Amino acid sequence: MTEKVTAGRDRMGDFAPKFAELNDDVLFGEVWSRTDQLSLHDRSMVTIAALMSGANFPQLKSHLTLAKRNGVTQAEVTEIFTQLAFYCGWPKAWTALNLAKEVYAAPTDAK
Repeated sequence: MTEKVTAGRDRMGDFAPKFAELNDDVLFGEVWSRTDQLSLHDRSMVTIAALMSGANFPQLKSHLTLAKRNGVTQAEVTEIFTQLAFYCGWPKAWTALNLAKEVYAAPTDAK
């Protein structure tokens, strides 16, 4: 990733400093930055699929916002969740699609 992620430190730094460090420096600093292996667009698609399948909806919403910034289109998101509805469950897909509807209705951040 081109921008430094500090969400872990901002939200958990005082409470769980090591977790915050791993989140910001390893997950987002090292894994997400491996764009020569998998583009940010594709990483976002894989991540939102995993979060939807595990019903991790609070994290899904923030990753949908990131996916939108990474160029994942509304059509791609709806197709991913439609496909996963048959493998992961209709209620999960319904919830995920409602979150995507919120995210894609909002203006894109200029970050």
